[in-house]
Formats: sequence, C-alpha cells, structure tokens
Amino acid sequence: MGDLFADIKRQVESHKPSIVLPEGTDERVLQAAAKLAADNVVKPIVIGDNDAILALADKLKITLEGITIYNPETYPGIDEMVDAFVARRKGKETEESARKLLQDVNYFGTMLVYMEKADGLVSGAAHSTGDTVRPALQIIKTQPGIKRTSGVFVMVKEDKKFVFGDCAINISPNEEELAEIATATADTAKLFGIEPKVAMLSFSTLGSASSQETKKVSAATKIAQESRPDLIIDGEFQFDAAFVPAVAQKKAPDSPLKGEANVFIFPSLESGNLGYKIAQRLGGYDAIGPILQGLNKPVNDLSRGCNVDDVYKLSLITGMQAITQKTGQGV
Repeated sequence: MGDLFADIKRQVESHKPSIVLPEGTDERVLQAAAKLAADNVVKPIVIGDNDAILALADKLKITLEGITIYNPETYPGIDEMVDAFVARRKGKETEESARKLLQDVNYFGTMLVYMEKADGLVSGAAHSTGDTVRPALQIIKTQPGIKRTSGVFVMVKEDKKFVFGDCAINISPNEEELAEIATATADTAKLFGIEPKVAMLSFSTLGSASSQETKKVSAATKIAQESRPDLIIDGEFQFDAAFVPAVAQKKAPDSPLKGEANVFIFPSLESGNLGYKIAQRLGGYDAIGPILQGLNKPVNDLSRGCNVDDVYKLSLITGMQAITQKTGQGV
C-alpha cells in the first residue's frame, strides 16, 4: 500500500468514520467493503437489495460482518429522509418526486451523509460522474466561498507524490474558476503531507508565447496569488519549466517554484485528463481519484474501470477528508 496509504490508514482507523458505498451489488464494491470492515478501518454502509447483496457475498465467499446494509425500499427512516430532502431542495421537489428520487442509490446515500448518518460517500464504479456529483451538488453543496467543485488526482509512485487538477469536472474553466481550482487543490495537497508548490500550466512560460489561452492562465495565477498569499503559486508555466530545475533556471530563474512544483493545475479538462493518464500509463504512477474538493462533506467518484483496491483506497481518502473537516488535521 506504500507509506502514503499506511499513514492514511493509521489516521482513519483511529476514528473509524462511516462511508457509504451505494453500489452494493457491484462485486468490486462489495469486496472492498468486506476488506474495509475486516481491516476495521471504516464502517462501511452498502446500499441495495438485501437478498441480492447476500447472494453476491455468498458467490464471492466473503463475510458481511461489520457491514451495514440499507435498502431504500425498506429503510425505516425514509419519511424523515423525504422531509429533509424536500426542505433542502426548497420547493424544487414535492414529497412524491422526493420519494421517487430517493430510490436512486446515489441520492439515498448522499442524504445519509447530509443527515449525518454517514461521514462520506464513494460511488462511480457502476455510475457516471454526473450520477455521483449531481446529488452532492444539490444536497451537500459547496463550501462557503467556493462556487464549484473540482476533481483532482493524487499521483503516487514509490515515495513520489504529486497532485493534478482539474482532471474530472470543469471542461473549460475561466480565470476566476481556474484560480479557485488552484487554491483548493493546494489545500487538498496538504491533506497528503505535500507542502504545495503550485504550477499553473500552459504551453507558454511567463509570457514566452501570447494568446487568449496563455493570458487566461496568467490572469488566473494573479487572482490565486492575491487571494492566497500564503501559498507558492506561479505561472503560466510549461511543464518542463515547472518540473525540471535545469529548465527552470533557464526559463524562469526568478520563480519561487525553481523547477520543484508538486501541484499541477491544467488549463482545461481536456489537458488534465490527458496529463494524468499519460503519467499513469507511461510513467507508472498510481492515479488515486478523482478526489472531489470544495464540498461541505466528502463525496468521491470512482472510475467505472476501477478495481477493488481503488475502491478501498478512495474510501480511506474519503474517511480522511471527513476527519480533516471535523478536526482540521491531515496526514
């Protein structure tokens, strides 16, 4: 699991947060829930039909000891949940429409988190990002001062750790949105024991090229620097100038990054998605995420191509986010 996840696991198991896994009838999710329960690190809550989950556990030859199972169709607290959902949606849902929506495992699971019957949620093994994020935005909503959520990956290889954002949510952020992504990503990096040095990426380094695209990144850099003077943020930077000290010495000798950036902010979702997958597939990095940031309570999205280990690790990260929001302490 490596030192990073060993540290996360130690922190999480000392608090044992409860994590909702709405896709209880997915083999990978149920196996991960069983492992989380067996390791006694979090309290897994899986959602789905009880008989179907029991049958799947029998097929997989795993125990459900330590796992809570909720079926939206038979959940005894559904009336309370419906009332809370209607109140939260402020007239956008009726009791009838709320009851229908809450049969959806992601809406049901998100309400468990909102009502503080669980500490966080991990979904996406069998659902799209939209299916996971939409209930979170409607119910949990973003933190004060943050206009939108964003998705980052922690890239891990042996003792090397980097954070890439936004690689999951915002297709073409404007300069204000890009600045907000940068500062939020820097704060996420701190959760993983990374002292952030943030590079705002482009195909230009500090004005070496000029276009609408490069000007957007440069403007975003200034906004981020002004809003968070406590952070090291610079840009716009080509990747090599941000990452290779010898190149930085030639292209940006006065930058505080000095070719030692460890948080990389991509100018668009297209570039971010390509960047993390290149590092993952060609560079051999583990890509942990996407980790959603900016929400009032932690909700995270799996890739539909995930494996059991991905579900396990993202559940640990979600637990760590929940603990950090309550205690203010990260790894």
